[in-house]
Amino acid sequence: MTQTTADIDLIKRIIPHRYPFLLIDKVVDIELGKSAVGIKNVTYNEPHFQGHFPATPIMPGVMIVEAMAQTASVMVALTLDLLDKNALVYFMSIDNCKFRRKVVPGDVLKLSLEATRGKVGSKVWKLRGVATVDGQVAAEADISAMIDAPTE
Repeated sequence: MTQTTADIDLIKRIIPHRYPFLLIDKVVDIELGKSAVGIKNVTYNEPHFQGHFPATPIMPGVMIVEAMAQTASVMVALTLDLLDKNALVYFMSIDNCKFRRKVVPGDVLKLSLEATRGKVGSKVWKLRGVATVDGQVAAEADISAMIDAPTE
């Protein structure tokens, strides 16, 4: 069976991130080796809003890019059959990053990732990410990452 969605429990079996740095709530529309869509429900009680900015809470851009990377990690790990294998994914580059709209508490952030390089057996993957809120582009970036999977 091909995995097309990942709820929070499955995500936690794939990537090591935990509160307060687990930034995606679920991943849907997973096409192994090709694409995935992460969903992040932005809430006021997230720790970064205490200081960014207290009177006008805005999700930091770096957190949006990290949420893109976490979405990509889920898709890549499932593609490479790394469920429950304690694999790590490391950023190698962030290019063409642009922020277009504020992301605030109450928003639902949709993180669409598409692989532009990578396949089964590859350690290095490149992906194009676009984050939207209500159909409006909030951020976009080209990211590359390296998979560090334990050898059996």
